Amino acid sequence: MMKYKTQQQKRKFYDSGEWKKLRAAIKKRDNYECQECKRQGRLSIDTHEYSESARRKKIQLVVHHIKELDHHPDLALDEDNLETVCVDCHNKEHGRDFRNKKANKWQHDEKW
Repeated sequence: MMKYKTQQQKRKFYDSGEWKKLRAAIKKRDNYECQECKRQGRLSIDTHEYSESARRKKIQLVVHHIKELDHHPDLALDEDNLETVCVDCHNKEHGRDFRNKKANKWQHDEKW
């Protein structure tokens, strides 16, 4: 069983052809819709927008490991452990909510 503890090990996994093929299949299975948004009664789909500045398609949907890769490497390629989610839901799931990324450090300073 492969371990995915270091960034290098994770990168090798996520760059593998096996993962890329499975990722495409999961998105298709989930009808290119965010499953978390769907559970909340919202709709979030892949619009296939293109980013001119990045010169590539904007990433709007990702395939998420329900049980994290770090803790359950045996489920890395298990279809029942994978679901399509939008980038916002994925970031919330992993505690990376960038909308409130930095508080104003001067917010409570005296104004004179």
